[in-house]
Amino acid sequence: MVSEQSFRTAAWYGDEILKMDFPHEWDIRCLWPRTPSPLTEEEIVDTLEHPTGQPPISEICRGKSRPLVIVDDLNRPTPAARVMRPLLRILRDGGTSARQVKILMATGAHGVPRKNAMIKKVGPEAASSCRTIVHDCTRDLVEVGRTSFGTPVIVNRAVALSDFVIGIGGIYPNQTAGFGGGSKLALGVLGERSIMHLHFRHESVGWGSSAKSNFRRDLDEIARLIGLNTMVSVHLNSDREIVRMRCGDPSCYFEDEIAFSKKTYLAPMPENTDVVVSNAYPNDLSLTFVLMKGITPLLHCRPEVTTIAVGSCSEGMGYHRLFPVTSSPMLHQLSARARRLSAMTPRELLDRTCSRFLRSFSLDGLRRGKPFLRRERPSEKNPIWLYRTQKSDEPLPSEVRRARVKSLWSEVLQVVKREQGDTKHLRILVYPCAPLQHLLPDTGSERQSS
Repeated sequence: MVSEQSFRTAAWYGDEILKMDFPHEWDIRCLWPRTPSPLTEEEIVDTLEHPTGQPPISEICRGKSRPLVIVDDLNRPTPAARVMRPLLRILRDGGTSARQVKILMATGAHGVPRKNAMIKKVGPEAASSCRTIVHDCTRDLVEVGRTSFGTPVIVNRAVALSDFVIGIGGIYPNQTAGFGGGSKLALGVLGERSIMHLHFRHESVGWGSSAKSNFRRDLDEIARLIGLNTMVSVHLNSDREIVRMRCGDPSCYFEDEIAFSKKTYLAPMPENTDVVVSNAYPNDLSLTFVLMKGITPLLHCRPEVTTIAVGSCSEGMGYHRLFPVTSSPMLHQLSARARRLSAMTPRELLDRTCSRFLRSFSLDGLRRGKPFLRRERPSEKNPIWLYRTQKSDEPLPSEVRRARVKSLWSEVLQVVKREQGDTKHLRILVYPCAPLQHLLPDTGSERQSS
């Protein structure tokens, strides 16, 4: 006998139901987020017609002849098509036809999207009736100023030429800013030098952190400089459906949306378990973004735990210009350090060097007679086993860093039995939509299981 669990997989490529069989002796705990019901078309329209902290969009855009809509790319799960249909109607009510509207796909430092990516993102109606542009962080850029942090604001020319800019994105956990959404969408239309400054001159606050960081403050300034003052921000459920949406000035609602996310998508740390399964949907487009967005729970596991990532990788390896996954670890580290150093001033380099040198001293270590520059060697952890759920013409290597790829679920189950010593009664913890979830220590009061 088996125990069957069902999840979504293959975002943008079918969004299929995946059924996975587990031995019936295993104790399976699935951590579903407590999301509200999906929004209806009427509810989406009502949100667009009543922005927070701003007049109606039909009033703001009145008399504008060069409107621009910025949308995130397929590496983000935002179903922008659900928003574009009513948004174009509202713009038309303000006197702006669809032919006047440009749609800019904010790719940031990601790879070039496929030809049908725009249709998938905004829908065939908007893709055919509006002028569509895909951002390239290396060309067709203009510099519009600098922030108080010294970041050069080099932006896509289409943004600088527009007289009304509105963005559509989602509020999802993020390593650098804590959460994406709001002004972070601006990063996707910047030049490479600006993106490097943001990533390498500001410390990351950690996945799902609500701390107000300099990274976010810098982005807030950039959004104002490029005129991105109106945003549509969504939350999704585990089926990639919109369950909550805000529109208007993000500075008026962003903190409330972070609070909603932290409450709704809260999940405990992977403690007291033998196997952890992290489903990378709805960010499983490529191996690059499975490893960047879909394995956070696996990084918090004890060394002896079997760690399994699940993702379709429909577009194969994928690409990130600043953080490639295909280079060797040493080459990647050297490349990342070179980029980081190139974005710093001489004074910043000196301050960073002194700070790190001082932090290397350990008074506790000196008291115990240990060399203060010696680092403890971490315990060897089991590899991450990636179960690729969809057949594709895009090949993947059998191993990338700590991830080893399997295309059959039966092979993954064999790995579990091998790593766990054929123990029959295993404890399994499943994160069904890991990129949307953020983690807190399990106190027992916040458990969300099925």
